[in-house]
Amino acid sequence: MSTAHPHLTAPAMALQDHLDASGLTPEGAAWLASAETSPRSALADWESRPGAPVVLPCGSAFDVVNVPAVFGRRMLDRLWAEGPGSGPVAAHRGRMLLFAAPGTAQRLPSLLEWEEWGPAVPPLLCHGVGDAVTVPAPLSPAAAHARSRWLVAPDTRRPWLPGPEVMLWACVRAARATVRISISRGRDLDANVYDVSRRH
Repeated sequence: MSTAHPHLTAPAMALQDHLDASGLTPEGAAWLASAETSPRSALADWESRPGAPVVLPCGSAFDVVNVPAVFGRRMLDRLWAEGPGSGPVAAHRGRMLLFAAPGTAQRLPSLLEWEEWGPAVPPLLCHGVGDAVTVPAPLSPAAAHARSRWLVAPDTRRPWLPGPEVMLWACVRAARATVRISISRGRDLDANVYDVSRRH
């Protein structure tokens, strides 16, 4: 074990025995724990209770954009099919938690408002400094149908995290997939109809 991960602390190395097909690695667990005041204590606590979800503070290692599951799936599809990919993503109690760069929680709502896409996007919960989120148990196998599971598990100590502009892009793309907006002048048959659902 120690030869495979010589740079890991003893609690982090002990996690290897509990990891499953979700893709969460000891390095990913160490990154999650880095959000805590005492990462080593957090890792030891997780090892002693491998099936328990954990509450993590936001704002230092990451922010979290918390969206309804269906809209979140559309965002995730766009991020992977058309964009740069995503950071870690978890499903928890009917919501999707998209991990983002610190500062995203503060900027994303104002960017959506500025771009006038706010009404087309379902209510977002943006968790940043001073907030905390509950995430799936880092060390417990989760079935594909489980209500709390990692969809894109952290697998490195420095995962790539999308910033507010990338999250805005994903929100707009997901909204465009479900909302068609038309502007017309009454019932005038000669009126121009503008489809702005494809604006770039």
